[in-house]
Amino acid sequence: MVVCVCNAIREKDLRNAVREGAHDPCSAYARFGRRLKCGQCMPFAKSIIAAERATA
Repeated sequence: MVVCVCNAIREKDLRNAVREGAHDPCSAYARFGRRLKCGQCMPFAKSIIAAERATA
């Protein structure tokens, strides 16, 4: 599933970034060499990050 359309970031990639130490959407996107653009993905990205951190 695509989390961020602007940056073409998929859910599995975001989850991997969290497993590698990203703690928020901005730090996760930075791992891909990208930045937050329109912000529409922020709530969804935050929920994925929280879920991934809860299972870690």
